Amino acid sequence: MEKVTLGAELRPLSLKYAHLMESDTAQIGPSLPSWDGDRFRQFGWGPFMVPRFATVLQAIEFHVAHQPQETAVIWQGAGISYAALDEAASKVAVALQARGVRAGDVVCLYLTRSIPMIVGLLAAMKLGAAYAPQHVGVAPDEMLCHIAQVTQARVVLTMAECQDALPSLDTAEVLVIEELLAQPGSAQPVVLDRSTTLQDCCVLLFTSGTTGRPNGVGVSHGNLANVLFTAPGDLGMAPGVKVGQILSIAFDMAVWEMLGALGNGATLVIRSASIQETAEQVDVLVATPSILAKLDVERCRQLRTVAVAGEPCPRPLADLWSSFCNFYNSCGPTETTIINTAALHRPDKAVLSIGKPTPNNTVYILDENLTPLPIGEVGELWAGGDCVTGGYLANDALTEERYRPDPYRPGHIMFRTRDLGRWTDDGELEHFGRVDDMVKTRGFRVELDGVSRMLEATPGCQQAATLKYDDRTLVAFVTPRTVDVKAAARSVADNLAYYCVPAIIVPLDALPLTPRGKLDKRLLLSIARSRIDANGAGLCP
Repeated sequence: MEKVTLGAELRPLSLKYAHLMESDTAQIGPSLPSWDGDRFRQFGWGPFMVPRFATVLQAIEFHVAHQPQETAVIWQGAGISYAALDEAASKVAVALQARGVRAGDVVCLYLTRSIPMIVGLLAAMKLGAAYAPQHVGVAPDEMLCHIAQVTQARVVLTMAECQDALPSLDTAEVLVIEELLAQPGSAQPVVLDRSTTLQDCCVLLFTSGTTGRPNGVGVSHGNLANVLFTAPGDLGMAPGVKVGQILSIAFDMAVWEMLGALGNGATLVIRSASIQETAEQVDVLVATPSILAKLDVERCRQLRTVAVAGEPCPRPLADLWSSFCNFYNSCGPTETTIINTAALHRPDKAVLSIGKPTPNNTVYILDENLTPLPIGEVGELWAGGDCVTGGYLANDALTEERYRPDPYRPGHIMFRTRDLGRWTDDGELEHFGRVDDMVKTRGFRVELDGVSRMLEATPGCQQAATLKYDDRTLVAFVTPRTVDVKAAARSVADNLAYYCVPAIIVPLDALPLTPRGKLDKRLLLSIARSRIDANGAGLCP
């Protein structure tokens, strides 16, 4: 099979759609009055801002040069300086180069959270290659085999403790990072054919594969620089600041933690078994709302900044954490580079929003014909600007479906996020969950996230989740277990239509999570099925 680099696979969109983009004109839908047309532009365009660094590698090299002895990473109580990290990564990079790894290639990282993990990803970046991270022990063997094959990776980097747990990988050579570092001799300079550019792919992230085979999304250095080296995406990360690394290494938000910390000269604190212990030691924390809800907030009051994304955030959770630290509620799929909207929340804000477009990005609320909806109407969010990635690896059909030429900014691409939202009168985005969460029950359309918000308005309720069980039945879950489920049902019945009231409301100590820290909806439906089979419909005691 002929070797195909990411440059060929993941950068075709601007060329592919060039003739369409040049002919498109920035016309606002005819249904919009002039005032709404003005606000469409005013609200939908993020500020122009030049990132502090063009590439992630350039940013890390800057801090290696200017603060070589400062601690870059802490893991299991041991630290490594920026200079030592750079030297270790150079040694691994030379070994990769000797195996034929070049710019545009992919290096698979199949391991667990550790300093060797950081050494490995930096080694790949030094060669202009992308790293594809997967957590050994979490990702199934078939997923690891699929990713190694579809990326045509020459090399898989792993750790000594993970080597025996890997499946047979016939298409790639497996190298153990600790063994490469233990080889005699100091690191040699890495000699490259060319410098890394902002168009080069930095990290190749794969969907979880819960709805089929995982799809790779190539995130470029330019994509990442636009969020990591501008505000608010930098989250105040800087030299002397400690940043927690608590998320699954295969999750796009882990890139925010790791490359955000190193690219801004901060210290990355990698968790071991306890997320709580790590959260108590750091200044900046990135999490999903579901992970944050499990933490003891009273033991985390040293935190300066907390950012959540990945799923809708309950208002009680946002109010609690924002009462003592900078709390950002954010949104954005992997395909738009971690986040493309963010808001600094305060308990006295009228609406818990996901904010405004981040720098150099756009957000449109469009109908099914890609026509802008009037301000205040709920529609689907399309994201544009420098956040948009280069499409899916080896899946042209899905790329064609989700990525489109931007008719409102000729020369750009926009991405269909499948999130629902609307503009508030002051130009912030109110999030209403996913298109998939807009369901039909008893013949009526129901917004599941709206039901969950009503449940969370119940006194004492910290978090809620609502799911469609069948064509006539909704089921819901609330935390903690002490929530009065009858009061929760009344909260929905008093504010929403009768068909929005869940047939059962199950109180739990905590909502179950997937390995990536999001709600485990499959397990919740299994719990609901057991309750219904045992008790029939009706409120669970």
